[in-house]
Amino acid sequence: MTTFRFTLNRAPVEVDVPGMRRLLDVLRENLAMTGTKEGCGEGECGACTVLLDGLPVDSCLVPVCQVEGATVATIEGLAPGEWALDPLQTAFLETGGAQCGICTPGMLMAARAYLDAGGGTDEDAIRDAIAGNLCRCTGYTKIVEAIALAASTPGSQRAVGGAQDGADE
Repeated sequence: MTTFRFTLNRAPVEVDVPGMRRLLDVLRENLAMTGTKEGCGEGECGACTVLLDGLPVDSCLVPVCQVEGATVATIEGLAPGEWALDPLQTAFLETGGAQCGICTPGMLMAARAYLDAGGGTDEDAIRDAIAGNLCRCTGYTKIVEAIALAASTPGSQRAVGGAQDGADE
């Protein structure tokens, strides 16, 4: 066992686990961040997408040793406060972008990275940004609409879990 220290959803954490333990398992089993879902366990579906230093990664493919000193954001850290929603979450609610919910956390995190990188309302660009996230319930239309709606919402571009995190504490 080794102690790994990183920032999780704007708070410092440390865990004593084997270095090759999957970040997904550490998040869910050691840190109670169960919003991150395991779909395929092979990096194919995107359900386990989290932001690692602001970039979307499949947490099922990342050993925890690679997050030492890094910043990780999960779906639990997406909202800027306890009683507030991220503009993406609001947009998903307004457009019906979520159905069964398995892909939703990963979709939201991939979409957050897209918006934080300056992404806009272009449908093709949005589809490219979420291409690594599979949804079995929809034809992606409502998801794309939700991301475009959020992109057109003032204040929707903010770094969540990145080095320049400007979210409210």
